[in-house]
Amino acid sequence: MKHGTILTLMILTVFLSGIVELRAEVEIALEAELANEIVEPMVIADDKNASDGKFIWMEGAPATGGGGVGYAEFIINIPQPDTYALWGHVIAWDGNSDSFWVTWQPADPNEDPQKTQNTEFRWGVAAGAAWHWDRINHWLDGGTFDREWKFKAAGETVLRIGVREDATMIDAIFVTNNLKANEGDLRLPTDKDRKIQTEGLAVDAKGKAATTWGSLKQAYE
Repeated sequence: MKHGTILTLMILTVFLSGIVELRAEVEIALEAELANEIVEPMVIADDKNASDGKFIWMEGAPATGGGGVGYAEFIINIPQPDTYALWGHVIAWDGNSDSFWVTWQPADPNEDPQKTQNTEFRWGVAAGAAWHWDRINHWLDGGTFDREWKFKAAGETVLRIGVREDATMIDAIFVTNNLKANEGDLRLPTDKDRKIQTEGLAVDAKGKAATTWGSLKQAYE
């Protein structure tokens, strides 16, 4: 009986491991200028070195600081419940032009950090005068820490990137459930990504929403 119990546990472990291994890795690449809503003074600008030649920012000289009004909002359809990370393709000229406010609902509360100044939602953007990837973080008084968002269900979410300092630039956003991803795992939006972003969810012949927001790949690791 003892050996039978051990064998059963071994089979169950293998079965559960197989389920974990079939977990889909999610990649969603978004163009900043294709946000569902852009509120001034956040505006679209041109740069031949940006993805698809455009980016968004609150226009201003790099060292002026200020900002604090205006935002871009993205409706992102999460294809599965999971914990996600966000990366931004950015330029931050100096210490007076290197931050945004970021909330992602419903994982985050319905709060406007531009009014509350809650540093839980303050993103300290890594400095650099050329386009580069930076993982969205908490810029707290005690340091900077990578953020994670846990969603309990698939479906529509709302990401808001609010102005904190003018002259901070954002070109693209990358969403992933690979919390160990590094810059080599990221990519800029393709024409397919842009089509999905502008058209939203595809609908099949029976009128049911199909998961087409972003690029999914099965991970058999």
